[in-house]
Amino acid sequence: MVTFIFFYGLLLGSFYNVVGLRVPEGKSIAAPRSSCPKCGHQLTALELIPVLSYVFQRGKCRQCKVGISPVYPFFELLTGLLFAAAFLFMGWNFDLVIALTLISLFIIITVSDLAYMIIPDKVLLVFTGIFALERIYQPLMPWWDSFIGAATGFILLLLIAFASKGGMGGGDIKLFALIGFAVGFKTMLLAFFFSTFFGAFFGIIGLLFGLVKKKQPIPFGPFIAIGTLTAYFFGENIIDWYLNLLVTVF
Repeated sequence: MVTFIFFYGLLLGSFYNVVGLRVPEGKSIAAPRSSCPKCGHQLTALELIPVLSYVFQRGKCRQCKVGISPVYPFFELLTGLLFAAAFLFMGWNFDLVIALTLISLFIIITVSDLAYMIIPDKVLLVFTGIFALERIYQPLMPWWDSFIGAATGFILLLLIAFASKGGMGGGDIKLFALIGFAVGFKTMLLAFFFSTFFGAFFGIIGLLFGLVKKKQPIPFGPFIAIGTLTAYFFGENIIDWYLNLLVTVF
């Protein structure tokens, strides 16, 4: 089952690359077929095998021999690994469905945010419908936790956007509202904490090593993804550890 879910994630990761790169430009995700951006060579079925095609072709187009971006196999492999890890961590239950949906959303918005610094509204709208159906089937307890989480996520990010005078994008605000709806108030707050922590940490590292310049815009979507998945998978354990630490210290 782990192997099946891993390969299922690889296949979806390939599709998520297409969605993340095409939707922000207003292109169809169905047509035209994937092709080399340099020579226009349409890729065959053998050239579209996730990860393996990149390896066998040594990272180059078979037609013009121009290098293919490693972004494609990276996100394919990452999707497969995250899908498999989610199954190993959660087992076969409905929380796994939520986890796989979150991973799918985050792969797409990370690709688009890194490429264009945009979190597409169309992607958020589609996943809003998916999460709504999932929460109708299995609502959080209490049921209104989804709505409190969504409202808090939206207002919290909106206030930060006002305070920072545009330092937080509209896509980030809507994304956190969607996260709050999917995971509830408490997990959303943890997701916000971890997202800002990872963003600040890697931002400082980037400044120290000259990878990022002062006042240079940095896509926040990838850090929201890392922070939310950390909160969803490990949030309860981290809270228990922190409370035990407080009891020990005081």
